[in-house]
Amino acid sequence: MRRRASLVLLAFAVFCTALSPLLRWYAFPRLAKVPAGQYRTVVMEAENATLIDYGTLKPRTVPRLTVVQTVKGNVEKAREVGAETGRDVVVWDTLSYAAGPDGAMVSMIPERYVFDAHSQEPVHAGGEHVDGTPVRRDGIEFKWPFLVEKRDYRYFDLMTRTSAPIHYKGTRTFHGLDVYYFEQTIPWTKVPLPRKLPLGISPDTVRRIGLERWYTTRRMFWIDPVTGAPVNGEEIHREEMRWTDGPGKEPIPAFSGHVKMRPDYVDSTVALVASQRQLVLLLTSYLPWGLLALGGVLLALSLALEARDRRAVAADRAHDGGKPERVTPKEVA
Repeated sequence: MRRRASLVLLAFAVFCTALSPLLRWYAFPRLAKVPAGQYRTVVMEAENATLIDYGTLKPRTVPRLTVVQTVKGNVEKAREVGAETGRDVVVWDTLSYAAGPDGAMVSMIPERYVFDAHSQEPVHAGGEHVDGTPVRRDGIEFKWPFLVEKRDYRYFDLMTRTSAPIHYKGTRTFHGLDVYYFEQTIPWTKVPLPRKLPLGISPDTVRRIGLERWYTTRRMFWIDPVTGAPVNGEEIHREEMRWTDGPGKEPIPAFSGHVKMRPDYVDSTVALVASQRQLVLLLTSYLPWGLLALGGVLLALSLALEARDRRAVAADRAHDGGKPERVTPKEVA
């Protein structure tokens, strides 16, 4: 009876030990994915920012500039692109809406971002664009992959419509979470004007005046290394309008400010990420290591029972004088 129990324990030990790496290296890459129907809004603010007045073409200081970033998952389009590409994809329709202290629009830039739901790699289908202009992304945007590595990534810049390295700068503690800190600096670059500008002004009107838009930024992200989700983001952002007909003319500051996530949105984002990271850890850490430990315990119990059984058999033989057990013809039949 003990021998049968030891064999059962050995079978369960082998099963648990084999299941551990399967969960981590086979199930997790297929089960962990960004939901297609996600909807998220983040509010960012820049205090004492500088803005251009398109009526006078002069800069002015405002007490606060508000930037509302909305991400909406387009489930229907994701199904279409998935059927077309044979991949599990997510389509995000996003909007970056900047408003002055009076609530009037400063700029509004829509965007479509199409990416693989599991790896977060861009998928070049489904009409990906920035402000209506088709783009072909290289690298990530908005979200890092699951299980972020301590290395540089390529990050897509909305303004320049190009990708550049975003550098890993170390591990930090943010609101009780251990996060990876990344930075990206975009040097002064000529960029397109938004299609929608204040006062009904069009980009063609600005170009006819003889102005073009230049931009630079220092971008900072605090990333949860488990889910790859940003828990905080900031930008030291500068834009200016430069004259095309006179290199000696002084540029006009169009926007300058340190843009930060509003504290209440930081708190809600940290709470959301903290809950989601437990699901990822369940598949990558808790269950695999738990099953491996359970397999070791069951193996130890199986070996212990087997050893006890052998000692019992040896004791019985010693008690009988070392003679083998007599078997009657009836028992053989």
